[in-house]
Amino acid sequence: MKTCPPLPRNLLSLLTHRGSESNGTRSSVPRLRSSVVKTFYGLWSRRAKPPSWRLSLRSLVLAIVPAILLPLTACRPSGSNAYQGYLEGEYVRVGAPVPGTLVRLTVTRGAEIKPGDSLFELEAEAEKAAVREASNRVDQTAARLENLRKGRRPSELAALESRLTQQQASLTLWENELARRQRLFADQVIAQAELDHTRAQRDAFLAARDATRSELETARLGAREDEIIAASAELQVARASLDRAQWSLNQKHQRAAVGAKVHDTLYRPGEFVVAGAPVVSLLPRENLKVRFFVPEPELSRVPVGTDVEVSIDGQSQPLSARVTYVGTQPEFTPPVIYSRETRAKFVFLVEAALASVNDTLHPGQPVDVHVVRSHP
Repeated sequence: MKTCPPLPRNLLSLLTHRGSESNGTRSSVPRLRSSVVKTFYGLWSRRAKPPSWRLSLRSLVLAIVPAILLPLTACRPSGSNAYQGYLEGEYVRVGAPVPGTLVRLTVTRGAEIKPGDSLFELEAEAEKAAVREASNRVDQTAARLENLRKGRRPSELAALESRLTQQQASLTLWENELARRQRLFADQVIAQAELDHTRAQRDAFLAARDATRSELETARLGAREDEIIAASAELQVARASLDRAQWSLNQKHQRAAVGAKVHDTLYRPGEFVVAGAPVVSLLPRENLKVRFFVPEPELSRVPVGTDVEVSIDGQSQPLSARVTYVGTQPEFTPPVIYSRETRAKFVFLVEAALASVNDTLHPGQPVDVHVVRSHP
């Protein structure tokens, strides 16, 4: 009966080493090593095979051992407060609320811009024509309102004044004639009928004089109050139309609202841009934040307000940050039962705002986050 040859001492020691346990929780690494030992020992027991099998077995060993050691080196030591994450940017995508053809793109990717810098322009011939039309309508309505307030033209007022003067002269004549006829009637020179006729003529010219005077006063006052109110409302409508047309024209030329770095340009000159489509993507410096993931058992260590330090490749000193958001749901849910042994596999998204940002930081950079102080 053949006996299986023993495993090499150094490899057997490596595979069967159980490691240390922390916090009273048994590590899953020994169980993984145990199953690998059983499989590997079964293969090793066949050493009596031809030399070609030894060569394949040697290749298998070289493939299995790194696969076992790699996860062990990647594990985070128990009790460490370092969490893996990355830098994330919240981009500002700038577009126009009106459609048009892109005629000028004034920024390039990677450029630094200041608030108020020009970003892009769309074709605006129709909007310019609409502004001219609305402006002319405002002038027309304002002139009509002014005309209603002024009353009649000066020549018409002069004609009314002349007619009033003429009627006043005629009235004076008939008043004198009436006084003379009254004296003749008292001396019984003329009859009552002649006196009544003279009085009627005087009253007719008096009424005509009063009517012309009232007409002249009305002409000087201008149009009726209702007409003036209606004309004023029309002027306000015309001005609102002008404001709307001017707003549409202004939207054809977009400028930066904040200082930022140009992350990307999404259209080229000559392309048609639909309303609301972003043309330029900006990344303000203050919109750069840290995202990292915390296992469920350690989630209570990082409430909102926790001070953390962020280590980034290429940075000589860690950056200060503060936790601003903690996810309410797990980011990864394996198909396991929610038991005490498996719930440690859940991780929650946590976000932290950086205290200061420099030009060497970019979204997507991996980071290590260390808890400095937790806020209650």
